[in-house]
Amino acid sequence: MSQAERAMPPGSAVARPRGPWWTLGLLRSEITTLLRRHRTFALLGVLAAVPALIGIAVRIETGGGGGGAGGPDGGAGPAFLAQVTNNGLFLVFAALAATLPVFLPMAVGVVAGDAVAGEASGGTLRYLLVAPAGRTRLLLVKYASVLAFCLVATLVVAASALAVGALLFPVGEVTTISGTRIGVGEGLVRAALTALAVAVSLTGFAALGLFVSTLTGSGMGAMAATVGLLITVQIVDSIPQLSGVHPYLFAHYWMSFADILREPVHWDDLIKNFQLQGLYVAVFGSAAWARFTTKDITA
Repeated sequence: MSQAERAMPPGSAVARPRGPWWTLGLLRSEITTLLRRHRTFALLGVLAAVPALIGIAVRIETGGGGGGAGGPDGGAGPAFLAQVTNNGLFLVFAALAATLPVFLPMAVGVVAGDAVAGEASGGTLRYLLVAPAGRTRLLLVKYASVLAFCLVATLVVAASALAVGALLFPVGEVTTISGTRIGVGEGLVRAALTALAVAVSLTGFAALGLFVSTLTGSGMGAMAATVGLLITVQIVDSIPQLSGVHPYLFAHYWMSFADILREPVHWDDLIKNFQLQGLYVAVFGSAAWARFTTKDITA
């Protein structure tokens, strides 16, 4: 219980216990507020524009004709991009491969870094606790709203890519990375599963950003620090001499979503990715809780 809650008179309305429906209402309010912010619209707009730019660039480069299909053993980015001219559905995979290393996590870093620190710098965090939301409940709601943004942002990229791909290129059977062919319906299912896997891949970084957000009262500082950590990890993950630490970096298995487009699906790296994200959520979620529940909040 926060200091503000202990200070409330026992008979006051705000001191009454709050049930799960009130928590769901708080979560709905938090998500609604997040999605209505101009900054969120700008972030989602940039994410939606990336697939459109990729599709237009490929269309101009190839003149709409069928290009090289890319080998079955190709990597996520180049192989998917080469397949776009033959099948617009591949623009979904190409766009996710293009946005996951930088654009998607940067957007998540901005939202996660601002989750708690933004309330503190705006002077509204103290009033949220007096409501009373309770520190643990409020932190869980904040993290849940960041996870909702992870899913929405990923779906925006996938939906934009699907629309642009269907508009600019033919859509038909999908040739998997393994060289086999699957129907359009199953291809759409694989695209949806890929988007979901990408969203899950961002959960560990979201927990890290939330932890950073509890360390400072400056929203801008928390966002900058979170994005700085992202850039640092990406650089470390690209240095061969530091390969010993690569499997422990939250971004190391991000591109494993390409294995969903194999026949059959290769689960090894996907499972490693999900386990690693779960570890980051547990460690940095606990660290955020420990910091937030003992922090002296004056704003």
